[in-house]
Amino acid sequence: MRAVLRSALTTFVVLTLTLWLMPGVASTDILDILGLVVLVAAVGAVLRPLLLLGITALGGWGAMLLGVVAQIAVMVIALELDPAEQISGFPTLVLAAVLAVVVAALLDWMADSGSDDTFVREARRLMRGVRRRAGRRAGGPLFSFRRPRPGTEPGLLMVQLDGVAEPVLHWAVRAGNLPTLGHWLRSGSHSVRRWHTGLPSTTPASQAGILHGASRQIPGFRWYEKETGKLMVSNRPRDAAIIEERLSDGNGLLRDGGVSISNAFSGDAVTNLLTVSHAALPGRSARGWAAFMASPYGFTRALVLGVAEVFTELHQARRQRRRNLQPRVSRSGAFLALRPASMLLRDVNVSLVAEQMARGVPAIYCDLVDYDEVAHHAGPARPESMRQLESLDAMLSVLERLTPEAARRYHLVVLSDHGQSQGATFRQRYGATLDEVVDGLAGADSAAGLRMPAEEEGKAEPENTPPPAVPLLVVSSGNLSMIYLTRFPHRLDRAAIDHAYPRLVDGLAAHPGVGIVVVQTGEGPVAYGSAGSHRLRDGVVTGIDPLLPYGPAACHDLLRHQSAAHVGDLVVISAFDPVTHEVAAFEELVGSHGGLGGWQTDAMLVHPSGWPIARDLDGPDAVHRQLVEWLVMLGLRKPDAGALGAGDPLRAGDLGPARSARLSPSREG
Repeated sequence: MRAVLRSALTTFVVLTLTLWLMPGVASTDILDILGLVVLVAAVGAVLRPLLLLGITALGGWGAMLLGVVAQIAVMVIALELDPAEQISGFPTLVLAAVLAVVVAALLDWMADSGSDDTFVREARRLMRGVRRRAGRRAGGPLFSFRRPRPGTEPGLLMVQLDGVAEPVLHWAVRAGNLPTLGHWLRSGSHSVRRWHTGLPSTTPASQAGILHGASRQIPGFRWYEKETGKLMVSNRPRDAAIIEERLSDGNGLLRDGGVSISNAFSGDAVTNLLTVSHAALPGRSARGWAAFMASPYGFTRALVLGVAEVFTELHQARRQRRRNLQPRVSRSGAFLALRPASMLLRDVNVSLVAEQMARGVPAIYCDLVDYDEVAHHAGPARPESMRQLESLDAMLSVLERLTPEAARRYHLVVLSDHGQSQGATFRQRYGATLDEVVDGLAGADSAAGLRMPAEEEGKAEPENTPPPAVPLLVVSSGNLSMIYLTRFPHRLDRAAIDHAYPRLVDGLAAHPGVGIVVVQTGEGPVAYGSAGSHRLRDGVVTGIDPLLPYGPAACHDLLRHQSAAHVGDLVVISAFDPVTHEVAAFEELVGSHGGLGGWQTDAMLVHPSGWPIARDLDGPDAVHRQLVEWLVMLGLRKPDAGALGAGDPLRAGDLGPARSARLSPSREG
């Protein structure tokens, strides 16, 4: 009854404002408006279920288009049937309907004080509908007004907060800005553990490890393959599908009935929704997609609020310029569309997760990218980025509130795939890009780089990518760059490189913006700096160790990276300032990741406190093994042969939060 009264009041206010704003309205009598409120409700009750069926049948892009049309169509038909004929003429009717839909979205948002209460109500309605239909198929009653009971069998929901470094998470929790995660950690229900991503610190490499246990197949966000002469871009669907064929052995994290949502790779999931390697929007079977598009609190709301995000972004960028905040990069162009797109994708993802929870799938892995997208251009610890992190914390609260409606008792695990490091870019500092520096050291030959940031390149058409028809190709991901000598069919050692380009290695190592240059030699890979070298295999240092600023794990990270498939002839890491913890990204991004230095290799893992966890989580493959162990512990995955030792089986019920100390060292990192 409260929902009906609220809907009626909202419609009354929306129609009053709309008719007042529209020119040429015949009357605005209160009785006429009340009659129109009833008419809108009646038309919606008849038309929305029919439109939902159409949206479900269409799926994909058709669902998005019809989802917008659905909200406008209800209002247009109601205004057309209005016996008072307050608005006449089809163009005027459409304009009034669009205005009413926009006002309704803003009014609902303000009525909930910017909260997600309406979104939660719609998600609950979706979940109850999914469970009732499942009950009918299982022989239950045709109609039932009882709420389905919460599930009792365990399930695992894994939510990836893309790009959130563990120090950033701790900082935000201590500041009180993440009430959901903060409550989990302070109450002792969950603990947080830092894990080391290694090199490359990128989403595709981390997800290749987390989802498939095969991170060494990926040397960067993008790379060149000499065998085929092809430039691979890991967030381009066609390339991601090829990469997944190499990663998958059928034993991925989600192999036993799991669901992948908005990830780079599938983890061998049975159901893939918005997964890059499967390159398709959710189809007819994804009712959560259709319900989100059809709901007035779904796509239309996100679209309206997304426009507001664009104006917010313009204001924040202008404020950075007026304050002359450094470092900073341009936040115009395509980035203006990223913020509303990220917000829309976040809401879609939560709707899809809610549907899968109602279906009772055993394991779900979902990637939320809001923070990472904004932090690239604003900076990882800037107010704009922290606001995105707060919105992700609110989404975790939404998922927690939805768990009683689920067909299983879902445990929540929250993790990140990498962090980010801040700093003025290489070009801003030194007036030239890295490929221009390489070009100057290559003599008569020319070098070329990829000017588009790695994470934006997959969204462009392949024809827009410069062909690697140059002798030296510079491929960068954050402050990691790999240089390929494309005329040679195999990877070269230092002697061969010096023979072809005598100034290249020493010239790069001496550049003030370069911290490390790694090259193969007869004694294995060697890291060169401006005043010394470090042999990675045996640790022999000559002169000043170039790895010192990057921390004790740098040697191990670089050595492991050298064993990755398709690694460059030269691997370059930009200079790192150990005082400010700033790097000089080779891309035009103020917040970057991909290489070494700063917080970009410090990811986090938030998990139920009583669960056993490995002492050392070094690399995404180790996180994969840990998650697999938890799935086995919960009975959601059959143990791999030889994976478990002898002894009594672990049971999730024996591992409650009371078993762990309130101020445990793991929760404090």
